Amino acid sequence: MFSLPTTLPSLPEIIDGLPNISGWETEVLSVVNHDAPVFLPSTNIRLEDVKAVFAIALHMHQPTIPAGHDGKLINNLQYMFEHPQEGDNHNASPFAYCYSRMGDFIPELVNQGCNPRIMLDYSGNLLWGLRQMGRDDVLDNLKRITCDSTYHPYVEWLGTMWGHAVIPSTPISDIKLHILAWQHHFAAIFGWEALARVKGFSPPEMHLPNHPDTLFEFVKALKECGYRWLLVQEHSVETINGQPLTHKHLPHRLVARNSQGETISITALIKTQGSDTKLVAQMQPYYEAKTLDKQQVGNVLIPPIVSQIGDGENGGVMMNEFPSAFKQAWGEMVNQGGGKSGVVGVGGTEYLELIAAAGCDPADYPTCQPVGQHQIWQRVSPENCQTEAVETAIQELKQINPNFHMDGASWTNHISWVKGYENVLSPMYEFSSLFHQKIDTLLPTNSSEYRNVLLHNFLLQTSCFRYWGQGAWTDYARKIYQTGKNLLSTTLKC
Repeated sequence: MFSLPTTLPSLPEIIDGLPNISGWETEVLSVVNHDAPVFLPSTNIRLEDVKAVFAIALHMHQPTIPAGHDGKLINNLQYMFEHPQEGDNHNASPFAYCYSRMGDFIPELVNQGCNPRIMLDYSGNLLWGLRQMGRDDVLDNLKRITCDSTYHPYVEWLGTMWGHAVIPSTPISDIKLHILAWQHHFAAIFGWEALARVKGFSPPEMHLPNHPDTLFEFVKALKECGYRWLLVQEHSVETINGQPLTHKHLPHRLVARNSQGETISITALIKTQGSDTKLVAQMQPYYEAKTLDKQQVGNVLIPPIVSQIGDGENGGVMMNEFPSAFKQAWGEMVNQGGGKSGVVGVGGTEYLELIAAAGCDPADYPTCQPVGQHQIWQRVSPENCQTEAVETAIQELKQINPNFHMDGASWTNHISWVKGYENVLSPMYEFSSLFHQKIDTLLPTNSSEYRNVLLHNFLLQTSCFRYWGQGAWTDYARKIYQTGKNLLSTTLKC
């Protein structure tokens, strides 16, 4: 079992009205960079009793928008409450309950003798917004299942980008900052010990970079920040030979090679294709796992894993169908094998620790890479890799195939976070560049001035401003940019 450093401070959650997203980098990294088992000491699952497993994650997010009094930054959930007649804003109260309800469901199921599992992915925007709104009740309910050791075997948190930034179009220099900011904020709310147990990562919009240099820096940042694995979308990756995956229910080794020929890898669990919320709401991963049996990895037979993530609040199926389907599935498992044999639910880290303890070596996992990279490495020899050669190959491939791109791949291919959004992207890249030129090198990360400019940098990169089309949401981005520029000017004059 891991042991925390003894000199850790108690972190404030809000500092001068801002979320705690920087200033304790050394302490955060000292907590997260350990190799001790997290779930293995407390798991009640024996691998030899299990033929297949499934893991489900709930993704929760609401963006921060400049829509409060006098353009104040507020969470979109607060805006929904304050403007119930607009669009689907009448769902504000059900959404708020969805953010809280796992704190009710898990203890209820455990008390009934069930053996539930859930993975939780909350954006930094949402965690801050709930506190801004005074919804301490929601955060306290989440603390119950996060901090009480009774529920440690059943609940796993996944890290993410603080500002819900899609990684392929996020400035490379900001990727690690988002990751560290979420870790700061999470530790401030739930404590250092809870942060030390966060070992899996959920990319916003399931968006995986496929540009060699962006992917390499992303994986490098994940590993430097203590993460052991990430969740990836099935069709966002390919085999090393450029084929669709053939072993999607096994953990993979995601290989990242940059334009200098350096390689790095990390474990990936494969989220299968399909309508995300519907599959999670109806507990499809459980029913699919029932059709599977053990598979061989290296010299070890292990239960395959069906992994799935969906919005935890969005749409009628999650609001209405999920609670009964969730509870029914765990009840059925208890009746069929005590909830601990046959087909069972797991957390991603728990599963990986169990198969490692059984002798499964990550070096034996099937390998994968982001979709489209095989075409690059066909043209550029990995043994003689140079940046110019990689960029030339990318441009040649774009000319040959209009559908080839380096914008990454996500849960859906019919939406781009790049095309048509130059009026958001140009200011976004400009502001990030100014931040690193003017602020990052001049101010300490624990200063309020640094934290405020960093916050606006993150907010400008939120995916929502490049999802809903031109109009109100791109206007929000412009306002954040202008406020951020004014902050920069004021800070530099001081």
